[in-house]
Amino acid sequence: MNMETVELKVEMVGIHEKRLRKCLSKLKGIDKVEVDGNSQKVVVTGYAHRNRILKAIRRGGLKADFWSAQNELLQAYAASASYSSFRFNFSFF
Repeated sequence: MNMETVELKVEMVGIHEKRLRKCLSKLKGIDKVEVDGNSQKVVVTGYAHRNRILKAIRRGGLKADFWSAQNELLQAYAASASYSSFRFNFSFF
């Protein structure tokens, strides 16, 4: 089996990162887990099959799906929307 990288969207609130890492620690073949809490993106690198990774996370009680291009678009939109909401235009005269 080849080493593969699996990108997932996992609902991360509160202490879920600890629960996520505990779920994945039970799988054999996991080399690295990267968690980005802001974008709710989890990148798992190793020899475990992608479906087994997803199943382990869901079994731990977390909502998870495979990362998609749609998630990238939503992140870009959210980032641009949050920056534009901080622009103020003051005219006193």
